[in-house]
Amino acid sequence: MMTGNHNHKRKSEKKKPNASSFTIEKKDTLLDSLITNLPQKSRKILKIVLGNNQVSVDGKPVTQFNHVVSPGQKVDVRWATAVKRRHPKELNIVYMDDAIIVINKPPGLLTIATDKEKRKTAYSMLSNYVKSENKDNKIFIIHRIDRETSGLLMFARSEEIKHKIQGAWSTTIRQRAYVGVVEGVVEPAEGTISSYLKESKAFIVYSSQNEKSGKRAVTHYKTIQTSTNFTLLQLNLETGRKHQIRVHMQDIGHPVVGDKKYGSGLNLLGRMGLHAQMLAFTHPLTGEQCQFDTGIPTTFLRLIRAR
Repeated sequence: MMTGNHNHKRKSEKKKPNASSFTIEKKDTLLDSLITNLPQKSRKILKIVLGNNQVSVDGKPVTQFNHVVSPGQKVDVRWATAVKRRHPKELNIVYMDDAIIVINKPPGLLTIATDKEKRKTAYSMLSNYVKSENKDNKIFIIHRIDRETSGLLMFARSEEIKHKIQGAWSTTIRQRAYVGVVEGVVEPAEGTISSYLKESKAFIVYSSQNEKSGKRAVTHYKTIQTSTNFTLLQLNLETGRKHQIRVHMQDIGHPVVGDKKYGSGLNLLGRMGLHAQMLAFTHPLTGEQCQFDTGIPTTFLRLIRAR
């Protein structure tokens, strides 16, 4: 009798598989491939596990829904979430390993401290987070994005990794792509802006065609979508100067929406319309090709479609 009850209990508590795997048979986006190969799971659930970094392609975590997968690639899905650690409320940690951390910084948060703001920065919040796991843990800044700009920002977990990436920046960082909403309809629809940038004592960056007047800056832009009053642009940085995109958009007469400092008179988003959408690089330890893409902020799309 006891044996029977014991077996019944074990059967009723049988756990569901905590992982699924399949091999890609045809070229498709990752989300559509998940929907096809895991028909028992709802689209909503599949989007959640993607967003939670629970899906890997050939062993590499992928979070973007439109990531293209090809025949022969193996997809693994972890249904059980990892033990939840308390991430800083305002930091969206996109990826973390022993060498690097990539976050999706919200607008309005400084990368690192200034004379006016020393405590609430992406650096201080992330530093406190890693030290909560181990007091000896440290992080190091690799690059920055403006306070008013949101998007992907990478930190190193050792000084050695920081210097390795910064020392080979042009070969390690394959792409840094931003998306921005600017005033007016940009013509031509795509192009390249090149100038020399110099910062004044008042922290305003000025653009000049005189090579002796600053550091060379090159921005490539391409129209994604237009409306009557605005243009949604993809912006690729060839150089990474301070306020580069903002100044270059002002140069061509199409300031970034909400960027009062560089010529915009509109604040329809409640923030500046600039977002670091894509970051692609060679991993400093493994040599793997890493790519993170947050997609376009929905507020940007709404503004374009509404106008």
